[in-house]
Amino acid sequence: MRAAVEVHDLVVLAEGYWPEPGDDVAAGPPALPGFVLSTFNPLAATVADRCLSALPEPLAGSAGIVLVSAGDRISAEHVRQAVADGRRIGPLFFFQSVPNSVAGLIAAKWELRGPVVCVTDGGLDEAALLIGDGDADQVLIVEIQAERATARIVSGGVRP
Repeated sequence: MRAAVEVHDLVVLAEGYWPEPGDDVAAGPPALPGFVLSTFNPLAATVADRCLSALPEPLAGSAGIVLVSAGDRISAEHVRQAVADGRRIGPLFFFQSVPNSVAGLIAAKWELRGPVVCVTDGGLDEAALLIGDGDADQVLIVEIQAERATARIVSGGVRP
C-alpha cells in the first residue's frame, strides 16, 4: 500500500490495480459468478477487492462507490451483433449491461452503505461531492479503461 496522499482535497487510504506484478494478463482477472463474456465486471470486482483488502483497518461510517468508465464495450458489441443477426440475447447480458450491477455486488460484499454513482469521467469530483455533501464518509473510486483498472478508497479528512 502506498502512503496516504492528498488528491483533490481527498486523502487516498488504499489502492488496488489490474494488472499488478504476477497477474496473468492473458488470462484476465478471476471470473466473477453471474457475469459472462467480458472482463469489465471482473476487473471492477478485482481492483475493489485489492483496494479494500489493503486498508489497515475497517471503514468507519458510510462508504459510497463511484464507478468511472465508458462502459462494457465487449458486452455492448455482443448484444448489438446479436440483435443485428436476429439471435436471442442471454438474460445475463441484461443484468450485466448496467454498470451499477457490479457496483452493487461490491457494495454488498464489503458492506458499503453509501450511494452508488456511475460516471464516464470525474471520479474525484464525484467523490468530493459525496463526501462534501455528507452523503458518504469515504468513497471507493473504481476506474476501468480497456483491460486496465484502478481502485482508490478516499476520505475527506486526515488519515487515521
